[in-house]
Amino acid sequence: MQRYSKITQKDCREIVLLKAFPCLWSKCRFCDYILDNDRDETHMAALNHEVLSQITGEYGVLEVIDSASFFELPSQTIEEIFTLIQTKKIHTLYIESHYLHRQKIADFKKQLGIRVIIKSGIETFDDDFRNRVLNKNVHFQSIEELKTWVDSPCLMVGIQGQTKAMIERDMAILTSSFEHGTISLYRNNTTPIKRDQALIDWFKQTYAYLKEDPRYDYLDDPTDFGVGD
Repeated sequence: MQRYSKITQKDCREIVLLKAFPCLWSKCRFCDYILDNDRDETHMAALNHEVLSQITGEYGVLEVIDSASFFELPSQTIEEIFTLIQTKKIHTLYIESHYLHRQKIADFKKQLGIRVIIKSGIETFDDDFRNRVLNKNVHFQSIEELKTWVDSPCLMVGIQGQTKAMIERDMAILTSSFEHGTISLYRNNTTPIKRDQALIDWFKQTYAYLKEDPRYDYLDDPTDFGVGD
């Protein structure tokens, strides 16, 4: 499992994939990332320390991801990240958080005192597909409400059951409302949710220009950031 890498195509940054406690939700129908969760805090802290020791601070930008939310990392790991922000002169931190942690975000940003980009797996702006089909348990009444706690939505493309109209709406909202986001082409995994190759082929032709848009990370595969398996 690769756990440290550098993103050099857009918004250059170091990225680490750490170990965390089980995701607070853990019920998304398409997600088997939670298999990387752990409950042995000593083991997680030691592994995470080994990964974090590779951070150089060369870009001043760090992205921290795990198989849950940032807030499920061991406390020792979080303290180590806070220390690294100071010692490595990190001025921008990307983290991921589920909707269920949204009330913590404002205080967290204030506590750090640096630029913090909150990423979250919204998957689609279609509420029915997101919650009934994917079982995300992410609810909001408007994009403005979503923006009160999310800076960078993560969207998935190419899931059986999605439609072209749904994806067109997703891309329209992303590009008109957010200065950062991640677009991931869905890859089959151990869950019953399957990839729609025809839809992905259409998307790659229709939205090829988004690969070059500096605002958005575009992942043909979940491992394109250089971490994961």
